[in-house]
Amino acid sequence: FIDEVHMLDIECFSFLNRALENDMAPVLVVATNRGITKIRGTNYKSPHGIPIDLLDRLLIVTTQPYTERELRLILDIRCEEEDVEMTEDAKDLLCKIGHETSLRYSIHLITAAALVAHKRKSAEVEVEDISKVYSLFLDVQRSTQFMVEYQEQFMFNEVPDDDDAMED
Repeated sequence: FIDEVHMLDIECFSFLNRALENDMAPVLVVATNRGITKIRGTNYKSPHGIPIDLLDRLLIVTTQPYTERELRLILDIRCEEEDVEMTEDAKDLLCKIGHETSLRYSIHLITAAALVAHKRKSAEVEVEDISKVYSLFLDVQRSTQFMVEYQEQFMFNEVPDDDDAMED
């Protein structure tokens, strides 16, 4: 299993192609969330960032985003696994956050919210705890928005200004 397969470079893909031609070829399972993107180590773009000759050998399985009900079930299981007691309203908010951002982000908020609840000496995570950690820890979209907004204040800014783009 290779997760984030789009991160491999052309040499790795060549090796995988060669391995798949062998009589004892392994079962190869790869995952990516990219669309048309550049194949690393080349100037070529391809679906999923995977060379076309390797794509021809793959059986592509499409996936669908989780429904809110599925998110809720996953978050319930995760709360149980982490021994976190949470009010129904807090779970509803966490589910909404997971639906709008990502499951991974909402799962990260469980532990942080439990620590906030513990600090205020509560055995149960409430909406205010979820809201507090949501304001403290950014998801990818809000982090990207922050970076774009304040990019000039960072030491290494590689996003060109409109003036710089005009000069090229």
